[in-house]
Amino acid sequence: MTVDSTAARKPRRSSSTKRTRAKQPTADQTQLVQLLTPEGERVEHPDYSIDLTPEELRGLYRDMVLTRRFDAEATTLQRQGELGLWASLLGQEAAQIGSGRALRDDDYVFPTYREHGVAWCRDVDPTNLLGMFRGVNNGGWDPNSNNFHLYTIVIGSQTLHATGYAMGVAKDGADSAVIAYFGDGASSQGDVAEAFTFSAVYNAPVVFFCQNNQWAISEPTERQTRVPLYQRAQGYGFPGVRVDGNDVLACLAVTRAALERARSGQGPMLVEAFTYRMGAHTTSDDPTRYRADEERELWEAKDPILRLRTYLTREELADEEFFTALEQESDALAKRVRDAVRSMPDPDHMAIFENIYADGHALVDEERAQFAAYQASFAEEGH
Repeated sequence: MTVDSTAARKPRRSSSTKRTRAKQPTADQTQLVQLLTPEGERVEHPDYSIDLTPEELRGLYRDMVLTRRFDAEATTLQRQGELGLWASLLGQEAAQIGSGRALRDDDYVFPTYREHGVAWCRDVDPTNLLGMFRGVNNGGWDPNSNNFHLYTIVIGSQTLHATGYAMGVAKDGADSAVIAYFGDGASSQGDVAEAFTFSAVYNAPVVFFCQNNQWAISEPTERQTRVPLYQRAQGYGFPGVRVDGNDVLACLAVTRAALERARSGQGPMLVEAFTYRMGAHTTSDDPTRYRADEERELWEAKDPILRLRTYLTREELADEEFFTALEQESDALAKRVRDAVRSMPDPDHMAIFENIYADGHALVDEERAQFAAYQASFAEEGH
């Protein structure tokens, strides 16, 4: 499952269900940073450029293919009852891989709950993500091991966390940047407005990366804002830019420039990746109730993986041997993920009390003792 996997996971329509047809969002091409067209043609931009080796281009393609395959496997596992929930990134691979590969090891990432591609770029094992959605671990990974914070379910709150962390980075005099991911719906949250205010006033080295996938669950972007999202940054005193979120090269170039700007002491920047959520908001959502199939079909023609494959093939930067090997690698990844999820042990009941306070806390100690006594009561009843 690689390029054509979007069609394989296309949601079914229900003729008996009345859906609201939203006006198709469009991006002003004069304001959209694009380096690779939907047809796979390489173009230049006056402000953002990038020069990648064939190996690096193949690496970006590999990242997107493997991320999509892992994501598809997670959706299937949830449908089979192996996961409690899953938020698919289908269609947003370029935005996440492009921005994720722009990061340095010492940069710090604050994600939402859909940044599986960014997690991949930060070497977070996919099984750790699935363990969290299966409910068998308390977070999934140590954020400090990969400079990748735990997933944040509360909408928009991570932008404040990122801003505070970035303010600390600046005070420490560190040569690194922070990036916060959020969606178009989260841009309406007060936390995001506060984060913009504090980051601007304190000139914090943070990049706000908004994945505008056109739908905040069932609400289209046009009901979230009267102006393009990237223009909101102007009111807070820092620049914003809109990039083709289905163009991995443009996302890489723009994010790399924004991060370097932050590291050099020029303050925050807002990047709006104009993309599309191909699937449901989460596996508990039914997008056929509020989206027209025609809208999805328009965006399928802009598929981020297809356009890069077209470019690689046309320019003879990758051959069939490469694509075949990658297909085999994606099959192996899917099997590893599938086997790992089904064999995950239940967590230690007492582990939830660990890693709360660095030096311990009396209240946590009391709660731990109470919970231990509660667990022991079941053993006593068994006798």
